[in-house]
Amino acid sequence: MSRSPEPVWRVLVAAVLAGGLVAGAAPAAWAEPEPPADATAPVEDLILPVDDLLAEVDSLDGSESESKQGETVTLALTSDVLFALDRAVLSAKATTRLRGVAGRIRTESAGGVVKIVGHTDDQGADAYNDRLSLRRAQAVQEGLRALLSGQSVTFEATGLGERKPKAPNIVDGKPVEENRARNRRVEIVFTAK
Repeated sequence: MSRSPEPVWRVLVAAVLAGGLVAGAAPAAWAEPEPPADATAPVEDLILPVDDLLAEVDSLDGSESESKQGETVTLALTSDVLFALDRAVLSAKATTRLRGVAGRIRTESAGGVVKIVGHTDDQGADAYNDRLSLRRAQAVQEGLRALLSGQSVTFEATGLGERKPKAPNIVDGKPVEENRARNRRVEIVFTAK
């Protein structure tokens, strides 16, 4: 089987184009236009907003996270390591975790108010979640107060229920238990030195 010959016109066009490119001549459509000699344009400075970077670091097991925005430090502990399900009494594990937080406040805090904010997931009624998140924040406050006795620390406890989740509780119409666990947390917020 032999190949049919190329039409003559294709061979001629290819040869002309190749010869022109090899010789350095570019077709007119490829040439860059020269700006007019009297062309001027105003130069304006671009001013863009700069947002603070908010980096969050999670522990390997996901039970703790830390973020810093400016001088504000937020330490978050999941409720699952602090409390039994649906309870506001600190667990035995909680004391160990709170000792670490108290040490950080003792060495890093610039003073002022230490805010403790309780959060829940989306399960349960809003009023119930608001009360539970406040009771949990108050339990952490009392635990830290005992660990920081003798320090001039002022505490402020609030409960936000499910109003400020870290992650969506439901994705594509399905509950995501991992996200719900991250949302059940208590945050300790203080100003660093």
